[in-house]
Amino acid sequence: MNVTIIQTHLHWEDVEMNIQHFGKLISSIPTKTDLIILPEMFTTGFTMKPEKNAEDHLGIGFEFMQNMAQEKNAVITGSISTKEDNNYYNRLFWVEPNGKFDSYDKRHLFRMAKEDEFYTAGKKKIIKKINDWKICPLICYDLRFPVWSRNKFKNGQWDYDVLIYVANWPEVRNQPWKQLLIARAIENQCYVIGVNRIGKDGNDFAHSGDSMVVNPRGEIISHTKANEESMETITLDMDYLEDFRKVFPVGLDSDEFSLDI
Repeated sequence: MNVTIIQTHLHWEDVEMNIQHFGKLISSIPTKTDLIILPEMFTTGFTMKPEKNAEDHLGIGFEFMQNMAQEKNAVITGSISTKEDNNYYNRLFWVEPNGKFDSYDKRHLFRMAKEDEFYTAGKKKIIKKINDWKICPLICYDLRFPVWSRNKFKNGQWDYDVLIYVANWPEVRNQPWKQLLIARAIENQCYVIGVNRIGKDGNDFAHSGDSMVVNPRGEIISHTKANEESMETITLDMDYLEDFRKVFPVGLDSDEFSLDI
């Protein structure tokens, strides 16, 4: 499976400019890809003013994703500040080229930025498929919570093969970002993809990107450089993943558990 990660700056609380910017980047992807991943709140930046910036469910940002998915014949995912039923959500959309879609609302809201005061937390994960690949997309602060991210092993099968985090993760905490992405790959015996923005936001917080793709051994297999705009397509190898799981079958010794929400 070919996956394209887009690491770039965001125009603060400017939906039109961000849509134009990502439209140019996505249209210029030179190779065939199956999945295109955008950062968290890619249309606005990590805004805590949803009353001003949130779009209605299936609004302009979602329509843009649909158009781009159809143009590139690829799945597109990323999160948008969204309003529905008088609540605000940091909502990730999973948009397929045939027009079908699903969504995931960020479970862990970043209280240090008061996200929990403005947005409503989600209550369920989604597992999506591209061909034979099973994929679990999550959002930023979710990365710090291994129970929520946990890849369950049951009846000889893992829940997912790829774990995704779309993010607006500040540079001041880039060391935990990088280490936790590697940890999630090792403990869940899967590929992990983290896509983060670069540049300063409207609150003057700097973001270094440090986007990466990590294989199930915890090895970084992408070449994205910090603080630089980058668009990279990486090929994930299912044979490699399955062979590693057979040689080192940690799933057979994993613990069963349930999660109360």
